Amino acid sequence: MAVTGSDLWRMGAGELAGAIRSKQASSREVVESHLRRISQVNPAVNAVTVVLAEDALAAAAAADQATAQGAELPPLHGVPFTVKANIDLLGTPTTAGLRALSDAYPSQDAPQVGRLRGAGAIPLGRTNCPSLAVRWHTESELWGATVNPWDRSRTPGASSGGEAAALATGMTPLGLGNDGLGSLRWPAQCCGITALKPTFGRIPHATIEPAEVPIGVQLTDVEGPLARRIADLRIALEIMAGPHWRDPWSVPAPLRGPDPGKPIRVALVMDPCGQGTAKQVQDGLARAAQALRDAGYAVEEVEPPSIDEAARTLLAMLNTAEVQALWETMGPTLPLPTQRFFSAFYEIAGPSDPVTTLQSFMTRQSLLRAWGEFQESHPLIAGPVYTGVPFEAGTDLDEGKVAETIRGMRLTMAVNALGLPAVALPVGLGEGLPQAVQLIGPRFREDLCLDAAAAIEDRLGIITPIDPRG
Repeated sequence: MAVTGSDLWRMGAGELAGAIRSKQASSREVVESHLRRISQVNPAVNAVTVVLAEDALAAAAAADQATAQGAELPPLHGVPFTVKANIDLLGTPTTAGLRALSDAYPSQDAPQVGRLRGAGAIPLGRTNCPSLAVRWHTESELWGATVNPWDRSRTPGASSGGEAAALATGMTPLGLGNDGLGSLRWPAQCCGITALKPTFGRIPHATIEPAEVPIGVQLTDVEGPLARRIADLRIALEIMAGPHWRDPWSVPAPLRGPDPGKPIRVALVMDPCGQGTAKQVQDGLARAAQALRDAGYAVEEVEPPSIDEAARTLLAMLNTAEVQALWETMGPTLPLPTQRFFSAFYEIAGPSDPVTTLQSFMTRQSLLRAWGEFQESHPLIAGPVYTGVPFEAGTDLDEGKVAETIRGMRLTMAVNALGLPAVALPVGLGEGLPQAVQLIGPRFREDLCLDAAAAIEDRLGIITPIDPRG
């Protein structure tokens, strides 16, 4: 039985691939359904900045021809996806939200984009991110601000906020983003969708930016998928993972590791370091913990070691002499909000000191050992992405707000410092806003995170797509 066009934009990437493969829907119908949805709702949220309608429809026609000819179909044959503005997509500039990069056309796709194309997926458009993909609120000098579809007075998160808002409103079934300071997981919390921050080295990272980015950035920034369903994160990971010559850090690690034994023990972190967590967030964590218990996991409240130290280590790793020199050179040319963010961020980080910098990388090594030992007994850690609710849009640069956000992101930033995998997913609603949990696994054990996330999703459900709200 054919699937109606009005239903297609509500479906996940894997479901759409199945419908196309079984000829319940054509790729053209799928693409047209999402193009109509973009036309209907994007003016209200400003998430999709570039629509590749002509190219996507041509690719859909080719996909439908292959289906009609009985060709062997790849896993995401004919399924559309969207790409964050700081990821290379051939034929469109990699602007990172900056006017100065309006003509920065890449000579090839980023590795993960190329792999999705190879799996049959079709680029549908570009999504918004803050200028230079920094800040915890999505507002670029090129495209303006993206709106949270749950409450337009709140931030959609950042820096992958355009992707998150597009997914939450049904404009795309799958998106590509990245995460250096929570840029996948924070928008997932704000918009009520799912995101996977993979282990450092799992998905190759390469753009038209110079290869000589500072070592702290190299070790903390990763590429990852966003979706509405955990199953779609798993599909995307299987396609995008694996080494690539353009990223010397990428490795050929297996996608599934050894069985840790049953029941799998989960460390529940309700209030990282005892510095305060909003009741709305704690209520969501409690709901997630009960869902895991119902699924057979053993959940207990216990913290991994030195969360605060790991978060501070990330600041030190990003505060090298190279970063400071780059900031001094680029700073005056950047948009004013970006300058304000960097000024506040590096005021918190303090003066760059070579001894402190070197010590931070040594500290990272000892923390990785400590967390590795902890995860021998508690393979999974469940905790908040941000310890507060999404703040009012645009207030992320108010006096003291950058420091406050860093405190609220302490567990999330610890995960970036250590390069560990984490899945963020919605667990319900509180005060009209999504509640979220992040599930953190040992290195290269995305499978454990995804399995647990699927168990929660099975019990608590999916809360998007939605129509934009006031």
